[in-house]
Amino acid sequence: MSEYPSDYVLFDIETTGLSHEIDRIIELSAVKVSGGSIVDEFSTLVNPGIHIPYVASGVTGIVDEMVKDALSIDTVIRDFAAFISDSVLIGHNIKRFDLKFIQREAKEFLGSELHNECIDTFFLAKKALPHLKSRSLESLANYYGISYDGAHRALVDCHINKQVYDNLLKEL
Repeated sequence: MSEYPSDYVLFDIETTGLSHEIDRIIELSAVKVSGGSIVDEFSTLVNPGIHIPYVASGVTGIVDEMVKDALSIDTVIRDFAAFISDSVLIGHNIKRFDLKFIQREAKEFLGSELHNECIDTFFLAKKALPHLKSRSLESLANYYGISYDGAHRALVDCHINKQVYDNLLKEL
């Protein structure tokens, strides 16, 4: 992209594990930003149709009981696609992780992958802050003095990453 947008959708997911081939989304959240301010939010737990492993629950705090009455991904991915429309998508480490899950579900339930332009704050951080040893969302939050309380829940991570993105833009 030739310039960084002030209108975009920042999103995050939580999953049952790290494999986009076998694991499932258990939470999907997004914040819509216009003119640099959050104007709308999308956030839902997702019933993965499988047991949430203890390791995943330990990271996210999301357990089977919490998702048993949640919508399934076929409905959630449609709602998410409607929410994002043709917006630029922003997220942290989305190229290596989140988008692989989202595109798998979009292809299965929408008939094709999403074609939104994407910006990954992990790679922005690599460009803007080459001296940092770690560019995890936690490391970036700490670097910029952003509270990391409540992290590893998708909507909280969206809000943290919005602040990170705003700070990265100042660096760039």
